Amino acid sequence: MKKIITISREFGAGGGEIGREVAKALNYYYYDKEIILKAAKESNVDVESLLKWDEKVPMNFGFAQSLFDFYNKPLSEKLFDVQQQVIKEIGEKGNCVIVGRNANTILKEFDRGLHVFIHADPYWRMERMKLKMPDATEAKISEQIRAIDKIRKKYCSYYTNTEFGVAEYYDVCLNTSNLGIDTCVDLICNLAKK
Repeated sequence: MKKIITISREFGAGGGEIGREVAKALNYYYYDKEIILKAAKESNVDVESLLKWDEKVPMNFGFAQSLFDFYNKPLSEKLFDVQQQVIKEIGEKGNCVIVGRNANTILKEFDRGLHVFIHADPYWRMERMKLKMPDATEAKISEQIRAIDKIRKKYCSYYTNTEFGVAEYYDVCLNTSNLGIDTCVDLICNLAKK
């Protein structure tokens, strides 16, 4: 049985919802933004600063700056280091579903892991987000989908030297616009039980 499930996702594709449902079905712990809050406590950085840098790359990271000098790193670098440590601690305990934060790459060496990428057609994501953001215009939702996906791609590339959404970095890729949320949950649970 898989004891660690990581879910990377396109914005609006339902990855968070799928992660919560999988965790509930398997009686696993679910982690998403909680990782940031735990990282905040451990790094003595205020939560607002951490949330500001969540899944973003530093704007002015200098080449002269030592990658090994934690205290001289930009806040976003410190955040990633702390988050990475927290994710590894969670992975060691097992029985968990972790959504986002490059957990698939951070935990790739761990045994009994299942790494999933959730994606969907743009139209399906738009229609889904209209229900979740009823006061937003289609243009605003479309802009947000593009912006968040772009940030996630940059974050993934910058910190892991991998490509967000490329199949070789995951065990399985699921299209929610074709399969639906419930089928994706069932598939992941069945794969995790093998």
